[in-house]
Amino acid sequence: MKYKFKPETIYYENNIENYELGKILLEKYKDVPKIQIESHNNIKQMREKSNSEFLKMKRNLIIGVRKTHKFVENHKVSDYLVPYTSSGCIASCMYCYLVCNYNKCAYLRLFVNREEMLQKIIKTANNSDKDLTFEIGSNSDLILENTITDNLVWTIENFNNTKKGKLTFPTKFAYVDDLLNLNHNGKIIIRMSVNPEYIINNVEFGTSKLKDRIDAINKLVEADYEVGILIAPVIFLDNWQKLYNDLISYLKENLSEKAKKKIFFEIIFMTYSYVHNAINKEAFSNKVEIYDKNKMTGRGKGKYMYKSDLKKEGEIFFKDKLSKYFKENKIWYIV
Repeated sequence: MKYKFKPETIYYENNIENYELGKILLEKYKDVPKIQIESHNNIKQMREKSNSEFLKMKRNLIIGVRKTHKFVENHKVSDYLVPYTSSGCIASCMYCYLVCNYNKCAYLRLFVNREEMLQKIIKTANNSDKDLTFEIGSNSDLILENTITDNLVWTIENFNNTKKGKLTFPTKFAYVDDLLNLNHNGKIIIRMSVNPEYIINNVEFGTSKLKDRIDAINKLVEADYEVGILIAPVIFLDNWQKLYNDLISYLKENLSEKAKKKIFFEIIFMTYSYVHNAINKEAFSNKVEIYDKNKMTGRGKGKYMYKSDLKKEGEIFFKDKLSKYFKENKIWYIV
């Protein structure tokens, strides 16, 4: 299964040709119109566009050098959230937290200094007293990015023989075939995000279908990767109990026997913001309304989360359903 993305325009920093990946991308897209920029973090041409042009901006590609390398402590599947080779995405999920954080800057940005970033991870892992796990996909979807850069293949091949440490990332994409024959040495944890097909089709625009995601999980487990399932973000539509009961039942029916023995779960409830609402109203026609003022409450800085009683109901629901269908599988957390 292959995916090919050809950007309409490339915005690039002028020093990317000093890096191997920069040269590869410039050659790969040599026939695509290009605009030189001073900083990938401040693109005047993008900032001035209206919300209605949000989806059009996703057709562009930004290439630069990542300058921020701060590791942030995390206490879920990983020990640290790590800035890595991309930020943003080509897909258009209506709840994407990058929209919330960066407003219109949720388009795909690629960073060519991958050697520098991976070396910092390896050095940090080797200098630690314990075996650390690094989340390298918190700002992007590395499976999708890999279809453009081959960065994930490069990363796994250059990390598999390191002394210590593991890497992990989530994805909503099924383009995993390039990873299946790699010697990952058990050092990679891949977490597939799933939602009911109705939500995938009407909210997670541009992502892989549920069936394809499940097929990808089965392939990855067969290739001996450690694999988790993110039910995320949980969206409490009016018929949410039926939607998510059917989803969990579908997982039970379609995951391979080997996958059902090995997977773990994470559950994350959706958060939202006034920025999402403003962009979604103008950028998406005939959209599903995912903001419900009767179910959500403010959490500061224009952000919203589900009310505590609904979250508690959701927590009880998912614990009950997963204990019924996947009683031997660990739930890492529900938040």
